[in-house]
Amino acid sequence: MVEFLQNSIVALYNSHPIIQFSIDLSVIFTAIIILLIIYLKNIRDRLRIKRRIEATYQKKYESDLIEYLYAGDDDANISVQQQKIVVYLKKCAENRLKRKLIIATFLKLKNEISGETSDAIQNLYYQTGLINSATSRLKSKKWDSVARAIRELTLFEIKEAHDEIIQLINHPRKEVRNEIQKYLVKLFRFDGLEFLNVLESPLSEWDQIQLLEILNKFNNLEIPDMNNWLQSKNKSVISFTLKLVKIYNQFGVQDEVIALFNHPDTEIRIEAINIVSHLGIYEAVAILKEDYHTRSLEEQIAFFKMMEDMAMPDDIEFVREHIEHDNFYIRISVMKIMNLITVDDDNTFKINTAIPDFSIEKNLTKAS
Repeated sequence: MVEFLQNSIVALYNSHPIIQFSIDLSVIFTAIIILLIIYLKNIRDRLRIKRRIEATYQKKYESDLIEYLYAGDDDANISVQQQKIVVYLKKCAENRLKRKLIIATFLKLKNEISGETSDAIQNLYYQTGLINSATSRLKSKKWDSVARAIRELTLFEIKEAHDEIIQLINHPRKEVRNEIQKYLVKLFRFDGLEFLNVLESPLSEWDQIQLLEILNKFNNLEIPDMNNWLQSKNKSVISFTLKLVKIYNQFGVQDEVIALFNHPDTEIRIEAINIVSHLGIYEAVAILKEDYHTRSLEEQIAFFKMMEDMAMPDDIEFVREHIEHDNFYIRISVMKIMNLITVDDDNTFKINTAIPDFSIEKNLTKAS
């Protein structure tokens, strides 16, 4: 056997260099694979142990939290047993992993209940010093740490952090700005939209949808003055405000909407034209007719689309001039408008509001 190995080694050294290189490479790869297998097994064992530890601690914290909630005195003062639990949880919260588990436990129970019990969990959040940990992370240089801190403060409805959070509204990271916007609107509703006054970065369509969805969950909202937002230098703020104007029927901003007809951005001008019929701004029709030919094709299409709902008999001559327009969408709109406005024999105009009679004759002879 020894002689065989010696002969193999000699043959290997005397073989072609390519064969030697291939064998050396195979040995290296085999060693790497073995080391990776050992490393992955070690990671899997550590993760299994970590999950087991987390499950144990989480079960303990759930038990402590329930005991805290039911250990209170009738006079609403904190009991000795509750004080012990507060001290214990406060000490545990100094550890990053344990703090994460405590917060997860609090939120799990807070989402399942409401009323006084939910308020008790929020008070415990204060007493254990978790709020101090979250607010201190707002000054972190790591954007993900800041975003998680804001999300935590949002979930626990901590309004006291407002002044610190609003200062970060123009944070360079989009993720942080999103968390700030949701914090402000969820906790302060329309008042939270004050960030629109100072927002410098674009507000994406997805951001706008999220904010509108949050606002839609609240009833009897006190609508703020939107005039300043419609005059913003940030065009995404104007776009978002126009959506708010339409959804909440803000008829008091008609002058600002008309002013947007001359906005430098084409998309804003089109959005302003689109909202005219919803607000019923009839004086805007004459303004748009005056400079119609100087506007872009997209604006002209939007204008005639708006005219489908707002055309009056006096507009018939203007509309008729475009009955053979090169653009298909304009021709369709013109035909719809002409269908609504007709001319009587005495050359007077009227709106055609007649509805075809589709009633069924009741005195029909039944076929045999």
